[in-house]
Amino acid sequence: GVTERVISQILTELDGLEELRNVVVIAASNRPDMIDPALLRPGRFDRLVKVSSPNFEGRKQIIEIHLKDAPLAKDVDLDYLARETEGFSGADIAAIASESKLIAIRNYVMEHGEDAASGESFDEEKCDCIITQEVLLEALEQAKPTEERIGAVVKDIRKESIKKDMGFV
Repeated sequence: GVTERVISQILTELDGLEELRNVVVIAASNRPDMIDPALLRPGRFDRLVKVSSPNFEGRKQIIEIHLKDAPLAKDVDLDYLARETEGFSGADIAAIASESKLIAIRNYVMEHGEDAASGESFDEEKCDCIITQEVLLEALEQAKPTEERIGAVVKDIRKESIKKDMGFV
């Protein structure tokens, strides 16, 4: 199938890199448990590094970055949101920020009628779509961390466990 052809092509490309010096190939996956074992053999992707979810400060910075241009109400508590998003990835947190903007726009349209979103009368830049704490909480309520969405907590993978599973130890 398609997956086998893609894996085969990746393996061919990786094997062709042997003669190149100063080349490092990095790959990322949020499902390391599903990586084809052929990709994990020595000389290919033989080092696994787990990138943990961001800590409190990291989560707060991600929230601030994604809401920096959004009009926030005085009741917004970004510390609270950062505390409540423990275990969320940066992408998950960015999605909460995006969703909160959409909810604020929806609320604006509902308050000002359908005409507010049609034709030239609606300009997102000029819209008084204020993000309140209630809006952020609604966006948070709709969000699920990546690990929860994929149905399993991805375990910390160590090189030795992969070697053992592949019969190298």
